[in-house]
Amino acid sequence: MKTVAVTGASGKLGNEVVKHLLKEGYQVVALDEHKSVQFQCKQIRVNLNDFGQVVAGLAGADAVIHLAAIPAPLDHTHSYIFSNNVLSTYNVLEAASVLGIGKVTLGSSESSYGFCWAPKPFDPHYVPVDEEHPQLPQECYGLSKIINEQTASMFHRRTGMQVMSLRFSMIVTPQQYHALEPDIRNPERHKRILWSYIDIRDAVRACIASLGTLTVGSADLNITSVDTLSDRNTEELLDRFYPNVKDRRKHFTGREAIVSTERAFHVLNWKAEHSWSDTIQR
Repeated sequence: MKTVAVTGASGKLGNEVVKHLLKEGYQVVALDEHKSVQFQCKQIRVNLNDFGQVVAGLAGADAVIHLAAIPAPLDHTHSYIFSNNVLSTYNVLEAASVLGIGKVTLGSSESSYGFCWAPKPFDPHYVPVDEEHPQLPQECYGLSKIINEQTASMFHRRTGMQVMSLRFSMIVTPQQYHALEPDIRNPERHKRILWSYIDIRDAVRACIASLGTLTVGSADLNITSVDTLSDRNTEELLDRFYPNVKDRRKHFTGREAIVSTERAFHVLNWKAEHSWSDTIQR
């Protein structure tokens, strides 16, 4: 039975990943600065900025799902957000290398494209936005995610380690959908994130799917829903809010997502299954 170490285990996504791994029969080591009363598994308090603590925490694991990070350019100084996210990820990958752990999944973000937090808003170069779209952040958080993805690629080149960087969109729990209903009916609200979101159940499935794939050594994958977080048709949203994006590489049907997950389907055999519309009657 494989042992999986999960960093950020007490966080929003980490908590659910730990629970589902345990349900599927994995042995789990939950790493965080705080312990959770919900877990029936080994828990270790770890400061991921201390390399020695990271090595000790990951010892004995067969794979790592690294989800610990400051999740937005908010509430901390920019330099701290950048240094924390970059150093902690480097330490996890370096420790995995030292320990001979051959499989690591990183929590990356669609914020790396730059649209969400940009002080100077800009349009996509083309749609749908796939993994080849330029990453153009104007702030520390998106930049930290790009550095982490490049660090992952370096470790793959150096050691052969398999590293999946999952570019999550806004993670939403089923309990949050009703609170989001006014925003869903107001398309202006989520313009900056291209109306992109991912149900936490699908985000968990992507994390677990990344442990099973053997065909790709290093990959950056968009992880988002198949539809938009809006009750308007996608073509209508683009016409109204992004009329200057002339490079439309497909016709969008209904509320089809603007961010592409085709690569995740081919690499992980994963596709989002849940939608806000399952909870809120349109």
